[in-house]
Amino acid sequence: MKIIYCIAATYNSGGMERVLANKVNWLTRHAGVECIVVTSDQCGRKPFFEFDKRVRHIDLGINYEANNGRGFLNKLIGYPLRQWRHRRRLSALLRREKADITVSMFCNEAALLPDIKDGSRKLLEVHFSRFKRLQYGRTGVWAIADRLRSRGDLRTARRYDRFVTLTREDMGYWPDVPGIEAIPNAVPFEAPAAADLSQRKVLAVGRLSHQKGFDRLIDAWRDAVAANPGWTLEIVGSGEQHDELKRQIEENGVADSVVMTSGCSDMPAKYREASILAMTSRYEGLPMALIEGQACGLPIVAMDCKCGPRDVVTDGSDGFITPQGDTATFADRLSQLMSDADLRVRMGAEARRQAKRFDPDKIMTRWMEIFRELERYAGRDCGMPRPSET
Repeated sequence: MKIIYCIAATYNSGGMERVLANKVNWLTRHAGVECIVVTSDQCGRKPFFEFDKRVRHIDLGINYEANNGRGFLNKLIGYPLRQWRHRRRLSALLRREKADITVSMFCNEAALLPDIKDGSRKLLEVHFSRFKRLQYGRTGVWAIADRLRSRGDLRTARRYDRFVTLTREDMGYWPDVPGIEAIPNAVPFEAPAAADLSQRKVLAVGRLSHQKGFDRLIDAWRDAVAANPGWTLEIVGSGEQHDELKRQIEENGVADSVVMTSGCSDMPAKYREASILAMTSRYEGLPMALIEGQACGLPIVAMDCKCGPRDVVTDGSDGFITPQGDTATFADRLSQLMSDADLRVRMGAEARRQAKRFDPDKIMTRWMEIFRELERYAGRDCGMPRPSET
């Protein structure tokens, strides 16, 4: 079996890039699949995560990122030209490689791929929620563009042989999409030992961006630490809001209890140093930090964003889910866990048990079932039956 994965680039340290590396490494090592990763914006940079040496990497040199930071009119003119170039180069590559399955990770090739008649079956996987574009909160012409692109996402999904979301919650937001299925990401590492939950530390992980909502976490922390002195909050991540968040920490008077760490090469150890995992995102696809924290036995306090927290955490069992944007309730639940060691231990043990749902072998077995079905129809001119037709 030969599978081609299409993604913008692999040099970033994001969750989608890490999931791709883990997935193709498993397919290569455990299933004997030939995997090729095709990028549009790699620009000679090395992958951030390690790939098996047998995985081939091909960059098409489209460079959509050249338009980043430019005005709406510039993007309106430049994007169609890059799409035209992308279609030509990707078509030539697919016809040359003759893969069984081509997978789009919902990057700039997503709208192009179904029209390329190379004999491979087409699968689309989404790593963000259905409402991602609308949750940017932009105004004016950008808001109009976000609404139009969100509708376009739905039309695009309907054109694929299979469409895979990360959560069952998000699956319900894509109406009338045939061949849809929800498969979560797997735990990306082995966690042989759980956190002992004795450390007076709360951990938060993610890019320092508007999406992750660390501004809300810092406001909630002001109240939680006031009721539980001696605790610290560590935020692990880097991003464009670093300086802004540092100022907020100072203004809130919590500089002595908040640590910001730009990155960590051993995240399992970082999770095991903590006793609680906190998440205040405005939107997600499936928060990998929640799955990773569960695997290390951390109780979780998470805001109820679209999508993911309710697919991972059971409120009151292995953690707490609080109303979206409600920093007061979030601070109360955080304080409850900080002040009750027995509750932390009880919820942490349940979190560890629930994490088994995300075992890599279990998750990849589900992917292989889809791939084998698609492979049966690869190379045929006729369409393959959708699940409702079989």
